[in-house]
Amino acid sequence: METTQQAGEPGAGERRRRELLEAADRVVLRDGPKASMNAIAAEAGITKPILYRHFGDKAGLYQALAVRHTDALLDSLRAALDAPAERRRRVESTLDTYLAAIEARPQVYRFLMHPAEDSHSTERGFDVGLHSAPLLRRLGEELAQVIGERVDLGPGGERLARVWGHGIVGMMHAAGDWWLGERPCDRADLVAGLTDLLWGRLATAGNREDGPGF
Repeated sequence: METTQQAGEPGAGERRRRELLEAADRVVLRDGPKASMNAIAAEAGITKPILYRHFGDKAGLYQALAVRHTDALLDSLRAALDAPAERRRRVESTLDTYLAAIEARPQVYRFLMHPAEDSHSTERGFDVGLHSAPLLRRLGEELAQVIGERVDLGPGGERLARVWGHGIVGMMHAAGDWWLGERPCDRADLVAGLTDLLWGRLATAGNREDGPGF
């Protein structure tokens, strides 16, 4: 007898989409930017037209994977920012959380941030900037919101919070990309150096009276 779907439970279509994304994840972990729609379809046990039916094209699949991994990263960053510790330690923990995430899954990072590397000829034309830039903008806006809610930056504070949010994300991305490629130092050394760079005005700014503190 068919059971009624409970409220909040994923439907068959949503479950199938999740299964396909998990198959794509496995291929990306193995192949990085070289991950192809053919390989993902084979991993999922389906034909490529079925994969296209669910995601449209490689850009659609990329966007779905990007949302999946960015959501997970943001959850981890929020947990680091909310941890009970003094401010500098939370800054260090947040930077370390980002770097640990890209270090743990470098192939996923390269697929998301350098998807055009080693692309198969049939998939050329995939615009890395068109798709990766929105991920960084989203991270910047999320961090700006956290800063704006917690730190008293005085007149023009909302604008300055956005400057800081996008600036910090840009710094993390550029420094992390360089570090992941060259490994010139330990992760802890990079975290300490970036924290020193950020510490300036953030060290002296007071918490907002109506905010949760930072």
